[in-house]
Amino acid sequence: MGSLLKQEKFLLLAIVTAFVAYPLEHTLLSHGQGVALISGIVLVLAIICASMRVAHHAELLAEKFGDPYGTMILTLSAVLVEVVILAIMMSNEASPTLVRDTIYSAVMLDINGILGLAALMGGFKHGEQPYNDDSARTYSVMILTAVAVSMVVPEFVPEAKWKLYSMFTIGAMVLLYTVFLRMQVGPHSYFFSYSYPQKHHGEQSGHEEAPINLKLSIGMLVLGIVVIGALAEVMAKTIDLGLQGSGAPPVLAAVLVATISAAPEILTALRAALANRMQSVVNIALGASLSTVILTVPVMEAMALYTGQPFQMAMTPVQTVMIFVTLLVSAINLNDGQTNAIEGMTHFVLFATFIMLSLIGL
Repeated sequence: MGSLLKQEKFLLLAIVTAFVAYPLEHTLLSHGQGVALISGIVLVLAIICASMRVAHHAELLAEKFGDPYGTMILTLSAVLVEVVILAIMMSNEASPTLVRDTIYSAVMLDINGILGLAALMGGFKHGEQPYNDDSARTYSVMILTAVAVSMVVPEFVPEAKWKLYSMFTIGAMVLLYTVFLRMQVGPHSYFFSYSYPQKHHGEQSGHEEAPINLKLSIGMLVLGIVVIGALAEVMAKTIDLGLQGSGAPPVLAAVLVATISAAPEILTALRAALANRMQSVVNIALGASLSTVILTVPVMEAMALYTGQPFQMAMTPVQTVMIFVTLLVSAINLNDGQTNAIEGMTHFVLFATFIMLSLIGL
């Protein structure tokens, strides 16, 4: 029991924070903007602690089941964290563009941030890093289709028809994901894996002494998601009050949500790149982007239909350009089965551009 508590100290810290924050919510909000902002930052850190443990147990499950199931579990856990936080923030009357901006930020962070930094660091260490280019092509075309249907076409849909198109979007995303899931775990599962002849002994030796407890990992993953939801409930209100009238860019909340959900994936992808396992990086970065669009959209659209309040899903012109440039660069870079530092740098520059545009409110 003592060793379990030691291993789960970050999750325990998040649980304690939740138990303290919940009864003190009104007190924190009544002490002014400064206290609310500091409380919000503390809660964000607690959420990251919990999400790190969620990702850790997702990684253990991933290791047990192997690719492509492994990275699918990891990306789905991250998307679940994102959906929970978004749903709670939207229930607190957040900006109608929060969902759109979060999905956009997540794609920028996953493809340009995670993939760019991983390919850059891995390229400097290993030179060219191989992966299965079938996976990159499959991910890219599905991301492009999902983004176009759910975040570009809505710009041209009359307001009176938003419910009809929203229902269509939910159906289209579910259909896309059903076919993709069948491909990923069915007859085309080899698209998403790559054979590394010399990797197994070195990587697995560190895990031989501690067999994976399946029930414990599933239980901790579920507990982590519940704790994140509880923390997000208070965090949404404190951050909203703390940033009120501060002149902070409107997209900041969306970037924050995307960063929280992607934080564990960043560490996992960087470790994989430095270990010369670029296939895992591609699966994580592109898989997370696809899962974010294809799973978050139908859940949030269903929420909009239930409440009767539509979200603004159509991207701005700047966002549309950034998304399509990102996917174009990704299609060119990930077409030959090898990444290098130059390709990583092109994505990282696009990520820096995204950050710059966010800071100036675009």
